[in-house]
Amino acid sequence: MGKKTLFAAGFSTIVLTAIVAGCSTAALSDATAEAAAVGALGIDATQNAEQILADNDTSPTTSADFDYSVTQAVSIALQSTTASASGAGAVIDGSTITITTAGTYVLGGTLSDGQIVVDTADEGIVRLVLDGANISSSTTAAIYFAAADEAQIVLADGSVNSLSDTSAYADDSEAGAALDSSTDLLVWGDGSLTVHGNANDAIASSAGVTIDSGSITVDAVDDGIRGKDYLVIQGGDVNIAAGGDGLKSDNDSDEARGFIAITAGIVAVDAAGDGLQAETDLVVSGGSLAVISGGGAAILADDDVSSKGLKSGDFTVLEGATVTVDSSDDAVHSDGAIHLGSGMVTLATGDDGFHAEGTAYISDGTLLITHSVEGIEGQAVTISGGSIDVTASDDGINVSSANGPVEEGASAAEADTELASDSTNTLLITGGEIVIDSNSDGIDVNGVASISGGTIVVTGTTDSRNGALDTDSTFLISGGTLLAVGSSLMAEAPDAESEQTTVSFLFETDIPADTVVTLVDSAGNAVAGFTTLKTTQSIVFSSDEIVAGASYNAFTGGELEDTILGGFAHAGDYSAATLDSTAIGGDDPAGTVSRSDRSDRSGTDAGGRTEG
Repeated sequence: MGKKTLFAAGFSTIVLTAIVAGCSTAALSDATAEAAAVGALGIDATQNAEQILADNDTSPTTSADFDYSVTQAVSIALQSTTASASGAGAVIDGSTITITTAGTYVLGGTLSDGQIVVDTADEGIVRLVLDGANISSSTTAAIYFAAADEAQIVLADGSVNSLSDTSAYADDSEAGAALDSSTDLLVWGDGSLTVHGNANDAIASSAGVTIDSGSITVDAVDDGIRGKDYLVIQGGDVNIAAGGDGLKSDNDSDEARGFIAITAGIVAVDAAGDGLQAETDLVVSGGSLAVISGGGAAILADDDVSSKGLKSGDFTVLEGATVTVDSSDDAVHSDGAIHLGSGMVTLATGDDGFHAEGTAYISDGTLLITHSVEGIEGQAVTISGGSIDVTASDDGINVSSANGPVEEGASAAEADTELASDSTNTLLITGGEIVIDSNSDGIDVNGVASISGGTIVVTGTTDSRNGALDTDSTFLISGGTLLAVGSSLMAEAPDAESEQTTVSFLFETDIPADTVVTLVDSAGNAVAGFTTLKTTQSIVFSSDEIVAGASYNAFTGGELEDTILGGFAHAGDYSAATLDSTAIGGDDPAGTVSRSDRSDRSGTDAGGRTEG
């Protein structure tokens, strides 16, 4: 990960430790907080698609790749168990056709049990134009580029083509996929291609694969399309059904390779394993991508099989694309960092929605998580913009360490303290619109939290063991709007030393779901209104309208005007409403369990990260 490093891990730890120890009286400066948050695992999570792709090694297409003349091509007529050629460069031996010279070859007809082998030491492109070609083999690959300077499959305009391989390769076979290449492979054209991988992968290259255009349908016993060094889709209509991973790049010996990039096109993946699995980086910067992995969110994930939607080893960037994921395991996962910079991302998962072992960073775009265990999770979570809507059965946003486990026998409180001081656990929100509906903690930060902008609406659990807000260290707010509602026992508010004041209400009796609540200052001016989503016992509200030491009332049963975000709305007429609670700006919620006395909570491990 050297090419993507922003800070050394030790520096980030020192920065955060200083924050935890000494910055309790003022909001974190944007520079200091961003350094801690974005520096988790030493990765600069603010990098965009262009920056990440610039660091990777590929063979970009040029106009010369798409320039050829059919009149100068050799035509090969496939004739069931043999073939005939119109010119030199192809050696025909029964049903095996070997291309020995670089150039363009047009293939049409049916080869019912044979193979096309490309084996040339010539410089230049070996271009196979499929024009109504149907090739199958009972013993090996349908097409195998054993040796070539450059390899291309061209789908002739309007043509329908198919490839199918054996269901069992010989132990000493060099090929292992229906369309197999030992060099960089480019697929393009305005025809269609169906590839059946009956033993392993459907399309594979021990170098790289680029799909530029065409309608490509793949089904495979194992991986759908695999490019060891890279897999780039820059156009076309690609449909994958795979018993293993859908799209895969697995070079683990070169940090500039092992990446997947989708920059355009329409891509649909249905995989038993990971939908997309990149050893290093995964970039989706255009077009549309729809992924089903592991059977979808309703299926219990197999602990022995990774069935994540989008998975990367270093960095995932989502930018300018429409992405839909339905996964049994994490929907979007990176062992490093994730950056949502723009586009529309919709996720449903049986585990985490947006999970980074380092930093989960959202600067723009729309993120809709309709079903998850934990919605957004990372060692650091940084949100500076965008529209975010999270539904979670556990925590909506969870910030927890990737270090663990803590020492055996440590209490939860001791573990939380250790992790908060020894890791870069930070939540930083400077902008955006965020709606959270969780059945556990709405926002759970095992470290430092800072809010300086944005609008955040949190509906937490009705379970008294958890709260709408749960932090273990400094929690400061200096700007933006925060509305958090939930149970009362664990109710928490930002620190009283914050630059912006918070008012916190507790209710003696439960407020039912679908109840209008209006918050009013001592002069009778309504400062906020909302409709409860669930049974509610506490309300925490912070905005620039709240004044420290001032008195505020909470009325139930009034009317609201237009909705701002989630259930948060402009207040309307509360003249017929009932006064239910009174609070003082800047006071902590009375009677709550302190941060240091939460060791009896169940359902989370010592580091705050939910098991499973």
